[in-house]
Amino acid sequence: MLNHPILQFGTSRFLQAHVDLFVGQAMERGEALGGITIVQTTNSAESALRIATLAAAPGYPVRIRGLQGGRAVDQTLQCHAIHAALYAQAHWPQLRQEMARGEVQVIVSNTGDQGFALHAADTAAALDGCAGAPHSFPAKLLVLLHGRWLARPQAPLSVCPCELVSRNGDTLRDLLGALAVQWRTPAAFGTWLREHCVWANSLVDRIVSEPLHPVGAVAEPYALWAVERQARLVLPCRHEAIVLTDDLAPYEQRKLWLLNLGHTLLAEDWLRQGRPPGETVLQAMQAPAPRAALEAVWADEVLPVFDALGQRAVAEDYVASVRERFLNPYLEHHLADIARNHAQKKQRRFAPVVALAEELKLGLPQPRLRAGLVEAH
Repeated sequence: MLNHPILQFGTSRFLQAHVDLFVGQAMERGEALGGITIVQTTNSAESALRIATLAAAPGYPVRIRGLQGGRAVDQTLQCHAIHAALYAQAHWPQLRQEMARGEVQVIVSNTGDQGFALHAADTAAALDGCAGAPHSFPAKLLVLLHGRWLARPQAPLSVCPCELVSRNGDTLRDLLGALAVQWRTPAAFGTWLREHCVWANSLVDRIVSEPLHPVGAVAEPYALWAVERQARLVLPCRHEAIVLTDDLAPYEQRKLWLLNLGHTLLAEDWLRQGRPPGETVLQAMQAPAPRAALEAVWADEVLPVFDALGQRAVAEDYVASVRERFLNPYLEHHLADIARNHAQKKQRRFAPVVALAEELKLGLPQPRLRAGLVEAH
C-alpha cells in the first residue's frame, strides 16, 4: 500500500520543477499533505526512463538559474517529494485499489497539449475491473474516480489539473461528466463528480527550459501557481509560489498577453527574417531590432488595453519581470521550440488583445498584432 495523499499524472520536467518541487520544499517545513505517487500515462521511452529512475531513487536535482531582482541566481535544489513511481499500464490494478481506499486527497495532472483528448478505443468496459488501463488520461481518471465513488464516496478529493487550458478544472470536469453519460454510468455518479469532487481552475507559470538526465530539470527562479479559491478545495501544500485568488482571469491575461505573446512575437521575427536555427530568446533580446519591436508592442499595443481595464500598474510590473526572465543568461530557450504550432499560437495570443481593444473602443492601431493575425490565416 502506498498511502500517499497526492496522485500525479504526468512525469514532465515542468512538474518536476514546479508542483513537485513546491511539495518537496513544503515537506521540509511540515506544510505538505505528504508524498506524491507519480504515474506515467504514455508509452514514451523518455518517460519510462524517468519512472524507472524515480522508482529506484526518488530524489532528483532541480537547478534554478536566472535573474531575480537584477541578481544572478544559480543553485541546485534536491527534491524528495516523489515517494512512488508507477506505470499506468503495468500497475493499473494497484492504482485502482489505492484510489478506492480513499487515501488520495489531491490529484494533479499535466499531460501535455493533447492530454485532454479522448481515445476511440476507450469504452465503458474499462469500468468493470477486468480490462487494463484505458488509453486516454480522461478515461483513466474517470475509471479511478468511479472506483472511488463506489468504495469511499465521502472521502474528500480535489482535482488540480495544470494543463495550459483556460478554466482547466471546469474543462476537465465537464469532459469527464460527458464521458460518464456516454458510458451510461449511474446518474448519482455524475452528480458526485460535479458536486463532491472539487475541480480547481489554475494557471501555472514557470519556464523550465531543459531536462536533466535521467531525471531533473533546469528552471528559472520565477514561479507561480495561481489557483481559483473555492469551498472545500485542498491543495497539496503551502508555498510562496502558490497564490489563491477569487479571480483567475487577470493572471491568465497577463501570462497570455505579455509573456506568451512576447515569446510568439520574438518567434515571428525569427521566422520572417530567417535567422539562425539555434537562436534563443536571450539572443533575440540582445539584438536591437527584435528587442525594439517587442518593447513597442508591449508599450503601444498591449499595455493600453490593461490600462483600460484598470490594471496598468500590475501589468507594467509583470512586463518588468518578463523582461528579466527573457534576459536570463543561463537558460537556452530556443525560438524554434516556441515557433511550433506558430499560426495557432498567434490566434490564441494576439486575437484576444485585438478583440478586447475593439470591444473597449480604444482606437488602437495595433499594427504588429493585426499583421501577425493576417499572416496566421
